Amino acid sequence: MLVKGSENQAREQASHSRRASESESSDSSVKAKAVGPKILAVTSGKGGVGKTNIVANLAFSLSELGKKVVILDADFGLANIDVLLGLTPRFHLGHVLFGNKALSEIIVQGPKGIRIIPASSGLQRLSELTSEQKNFLVSSFSRLDSDTDFFLIDTAAGISRNVIHFLLSAHEVIVVSAPEPTAIVDAYAVIKIILAEDHNKPIHLLINSVERAEEAQRIFCQINSVVKRFLGREVAYLGHVSRDPHILQAVRNQVLVTSKFPNAPASSCFRELAAYIAKENNSPVTKDVLVWDKLLTDWVN
Repeated sequence: MLVKGSENQAREQASHSRRASESESSDSSVKAKAVGPKILAVTSGKGGVGKTNIVANLAFSLSELGKKVVILDADFGLANIDVLLGLTPRFHLGHVLFGNKALSEIIVQGPKGIRIIPASSGLQRLSELTSEQKNFLVSSFSRLDSDTDFFLIDTAAGISRNVIHFLLSAHEVIVVSAPEPTAIVDAYAVIKIILAEDHNKPIHLLINSVERAEEAQRIFCQINSVVKRFLGREVAYLGHVSRDPHILQAVRNQVLVTSKFPNAPASSCFRELAAYIAKENNSPVTKDVLVWDKLLTDWVN
């Protein structure tokens, strides 16, 4: 009797343990599904500083690290990331907003598994969206969460309301500057506007097209000191990209320098930047539909 009772007790304990294990597994599955992508908005105060090129090469370098990356071309005036990559999308975001295409149908496959959501120049009809269209848009973007690690937004240059909205909605902002005085002043202007609306927004500064790392550090310190003095905040130094003739050569051939010239100085910079971003954002981001709701619904209002 004691043996049989012990056997029954053991079976009950095993059954309980199995149910607990299944429950934990189910909980883990729910938690895993609750992880969303890190949303990074990349911007610049002025055009011509290489912002789109940086977005594309960062995406490629992150993909080399095994990260799943989606790029939203959010320059609705001069969308050009597809041109940079030699792609010819048949459809664009406008077909999702006003047509019968699903988001998955317009996404273009780029190099190294990068997925690109192409924009359309001149989407002035955004304010005409119905509530159903807005909800559909939010739902479509939310479906990207399960298989996306980084969502990079390539904004237009400047400080239009659409640009500022994307910057405020993203988890973090990367401001790109160049050594030229006009680029430095405009980078500060963007930072000033962001902090005026969200003083705690994480902002990283990336200096593009410099001869030496010391030059980039000097420019960063110059901008950061002014931000600290007049805005009561500091920005983080993300790094730099070297001035490299291979970049121009790659652009002319509509390929990425990180792909065509992996040993070029600029390619080394992009790999270092991607490694830093991947390490810094190693902690999973909790999936929150409200993030997409804020990013998309407010944007089209």
